[in-house]
Amino acid sequence: MAITVTIHQAKTQLSKLIARVEAGEQVVIARGKTPVARIEPVAAPQGKRQPGLMKGKWPNLPDSFFFDPLPEEELRAWEGEYEGPR
Repeated sequence: MAITVTIHQAKTQLSKLIARVEAGEQVVIARGKTPVARIEPVAAPQGKRQPGLMKGKWPNLPDSFFFDPLPEEELRAWEGEYEGPR
């Protein structure tokens, strides 16, 4: 459910509007009768990361995949000099 408030109301009642957003509501801010912005809850963090969670999920990659030098084209791309195929 969304409520609509004017910019002036949003400025004077920001704390109350944020409390409503935290409770799950959306707040639409309007300039006159034209909606211009929306305040909505931010997605909750997904929890703490666990090292090794992907272990065994990828095929065994050879060390060369990580440690061999990059091709010249790719090095130039990383340095901002590569312009792509012609």
